[in-house]
Amino acid sequence: MTFDLTRLADPRVVSENRLPAHSDHRWFRDRAEADAGRSGYEQLLSGTWRFHYAPSPADTVDGFEAPGFDASGWAEIPVPAHIQLQGYDRPQYVNVQYPWDGHEQVEPGQVPTLFNPVASYLRPFELERPLEPGERVSVVFEGAESAIALWCNGRYIGYATDSFTPSEFDLTDALVPGENRLAAQVFKWSSGSWLEDQDMYRFSGLFRDVVLRRRPAAHAEDLRVSVGLSDDLATAEVRLAVGVEGEATVTARLTGVGELTAAADGVLVVRVDAPRLWSPESPELYELVVEVRDAAGVLTEVIPQTVGIRRFAIEDGLLRLNGRRVVFHGVNRHEFGLDGRVITRAQTEADLQALKRINVNAIRTSHYPNNSFFYELADRYGFLVIDEMNLETHGMWDRLRYLGVGVEEAFPGDRPEWQPALLDRAASLLERDKNHPSVVMWSCGNESFGGSGIREVADWFRAHDNRPVHYEGVDWDPRHPDTTDVLSRMYTPARAIAPYLAENPGKPFILCEYAHAMGNSFGGVDEYLALAYTEPRFQGGFIWDFADQAIALTDRYGRDYFGYGGDTGDAPNDGDFCGNGIFFADHTPTPKAQEAAALYRWLLAEVDRDSFTVTSRLLSTRSSAYECRVTLAREGEVLAQAVVDTDVAPGGSASYPLPFAVPGEPGEYVVLVSFRLREANAWADAGFEVAWGQGVFGAWTPTAQLGAAPPRVVHGIHNTGVHGANFHVLFSRLHGGLVSYRYGDTADGGRELLGGIVRPNFWHAPTANERGWGGPAEDGAWLLAGRYLRTLPDARDPEVTVDRDGGVTAVYRYALPVHPSTVCELAYRVEPSGRVEVTQTMELVEGLPALPEFGALLTTSTPLENWRWYGDGPEECYVDRRSGARLDVHETPVATALTPYLRPQEAGSRTGVRWAEVTDDRGAGIRVDAESGMEFSALPWTPDEIEAASHPNELPPIHRTVLRPALMRRGVGGDDSWGARTLPPYRLPASGTLRFRFGFTGV
Repeated sequence: MTFDLTRLADPRVVSENRLPAHSDHRWFRDRAEADAGRSGYEQLLSGTWRFHYAPSPADTVDGFEAPGFDASGWAEIPVPAHIQLQGYDRPQYVNVQYPWDGHEQVEPGQVPTLFNPVASYLRPFELERPLEPGERVSVVFEGAESAIALWCNGRYIGYATDSFTPSEFDLTDALVPGENRLAAQVFKWSSGSWLEDQDMYRFSGLFRDVVLRRRPAAHAEDLRVSVGLSDDLATAEVRLAVGVEGEATVTARLTGVGELTAAADGVLVVRVDAPRLWSPESPELYELVVEVRDAAGVLTEVIPQTVGIRRFAIEDGLLRLNGRRVVFHGVNRHEFGLDGRVITRAQTEADLQALKRINVNAIRTSHYPNNSFFYELADRYGFLVIDEMNLETHGMWDRLRYLGVGVEEAFPGDRPEWQPALLDRAASLLERDKNHPSVVMWSCGNESFGGSGIREVADWFRAHDNRPVHYEGVDWDPRHPDTTDVLSRMYTPARAIAPYLAENPGKPFILCEYAHAMGNSFGGVDEYLALAYTEPRFQGGFIWDFADQAIALTDRYGRDYFGYGGDTGDAPNDGDFCGNGIFFADHTPTPKAQEAAALYRWLLAEVDRDSFTVTSRLLSTRSSAYECRVTLAREGEVLAQAVVDTDVAPGGSASYPLPFAVPGEPGEYVVLVSFRLREANAWADAGFEVAWGQGVFGAWTPTAQLGAAPPRVVHGIHNTGVHGANFHVLFSRLHGGLVSYRYGDTADGGRELLGGIVRPNFWHAPTANERGWGGPAEDGAWLLAGRYLRTLPDARDPEVTVDRDGGVTAVYRYALPVHPSTVCELAYRVEPSGRVEVTQTMELVEGLPALPEFGALLTTSTPLENWRWYGDGPEECYVDRRSGARLDVHETPVATALTPYLRPQEAGSRTGVRWAEVTDDRGAGIRVDAESGMEFSALPWTPDEIEAASHPNELPPIHRTVLRPALMRRGVGGDDSWGARTLPPYRLPASGTLRFRFGFTGV
């Protein structure tokens, strides 16, 4: 048999000579090897390979697979790696579009011929020891995108498609003594690429490990572990079926329980009394040790297999774990990092630790099987996994939606030629991952419409396993509702869930994707969590998504940045739509993670003046497992702290008295109830906070400035000056506003703090969500209003009045270039202390577009480095994303206050700010306060500068600090990023009078 290129364009050819899929267990020669985790039956071939790049199959090197071929002139490339990140081809980010769309006219199953990069690899190897009698050797390519052809010592071995599951080939008959040579060609696009239209960067090459595996003559090829749990959870039965090769005898022992014995059907069985149940809160694992002996009784294999005893099923119409209703606090997770989809076990473990720290209990493997070690780690850390097979045909689904073709054109739909590929991908997923207790549902893929083909996949899953089956596409194509065991939708607004459930009775309901976290987003998600705990059939959802997909790039000036679609010259592309993470591209948390941690917390604390009530959302753990620490503070100063013993049962609620009295004296008092780990675990240190609640009592008031002499007023030709002991204010007739504020008792009149006129501000750099629903086009009038406002003629020379206490007031009225027209007024009252109180007023006229924000913009004359405030924090927060923010005194450097989203946009603001100080390193600067609270940001750039930059590295050098106190900014939104607006409660009013009062002074 020889390799034929026509296989690439034949969807019926899924593989040739590839070994059948089997469980992902590892086998060792003895117990010592198993304990060390290093198998003498495995030989890692990852490392440096010889490499040739060809832009199409026609440009490959003939005969390269021959044993004598001289590859000394070839380049070298690391394996695993994407060739596009090693200087070949280019990374391409597309969401729905097929990557070749518009370049070549190809129909499903066909592949581009003008440009279809081929990576040719060569790797010599020697077996670490001679083969034993009857022993066989295979090579496993854990991930090859998208199709691989393989030769060994010049002999054609086989071919395989499916980028995300192992391709394993038997090499035994092709091996020679001494040095052997593997030759592989990996094709970027094959017929299988039509099934791999996921929202992701498109790469190719060997991107997961390559491993040699040896099989002794007596070998356990496949393990199938199943668990039966009694209704009362008091006993369990662990069953083990082993697929053996050769004359083999198998024994097994469940550590701490006993030997498994053969049942009538030949399956090995053991009973477990009072089993330790596996759950996300307590991922208890047993070790099953399997031993294989040959006909002579000689031990050939030791196989350690973890077992989680749990029952996950649909019971009484609900998804239940060990009999308890489950709510998914989930995320979708692309397997993606700074090296693309080349991910190590250590990186994966760090991801799972980070997700545990923000209270995530569930992961959907969007939209393909992950590395096998992901599931091993999910077992150990405790995640509920929806394991998704490698299928998405979103581009073809759009053909139905936008081109008006009929349902008969659905793809893969009812097309029989694609059925072998679908069933093969289902088998590769299930057979490898079936023994992992973390896997609680099988998913038939993503966004591929519907049809009999996917229904047959669901039937195949059910015929081979008892886990529920998930498929969201039934929501769009209801012809085969039995394809899925759960109702599943994407991005359904929270307000639409209850009506949907009323119209669709019977099955439990999840949102397999929700809270599209693109850029500065993730607003209003609290409504979903509230509903998940009041509407039984709504059992939570999965945030889209875990981390930004981005490519590390360097600009022409040597500055590093994260690139997105189009930044490598890729076309077509979908821009920054890959930036949807609650974690950044380097997998550090964004401010959105602060919100997710709060919404997903498992213990709620509602604080009253004399007590607090704890409500548990835990499934199996009492609140006593965590230390409850209660703190009393007055405006950032801790007054008292105590530990309170709580013991709330899972799903229960109880109240406890506060361990101290909240003072009745004037001031604002905060009571914080914090739950912390008593001991370190695998994902956090002792003392790590897992949940908190806060109560606020009393009120903050500005400190009165008494005893200052009335300021001196100077009426000049062009300016009116107001001067005190340590401040100087100028109001300009020419420029129509407050143009100078000097502060400090020095010979030269103090330090100038303002870098320009104080202006009303109605605009911010549009967020990704605002761009998605067309906000800039609707809101654009407010950009002009703030940038090109005019002082009304009768207000250019404002009337200056002196109050009885010596305060001086000046009022400016600005005509705004909006239609219909309106006026914004700024009234300045200069107090004897030097504090300037600003009252900003505007009448909203019917017919005006919605306001992005209502506030003021002050720039400083020089950069101020430090920002300290009393308000919500510590991370960025907005009116619809402040559940995770707590009231306290916080601080952050101004230089890093603008959150570095992939594309710069409105960011870095804080809500509920009572006062903020922005100072230089000597402590000199400006203080802004608002008795009723405000939104506030201190950034190095204006909204215009932020909006003009496509990437953070394009922001200009820092020359000033921009302060933006605001009555309110529009909430960031978060239902989706392509049309969903901010929810009504988080928008500015559309009518009436807006009035915002704040003050500033030098410090």
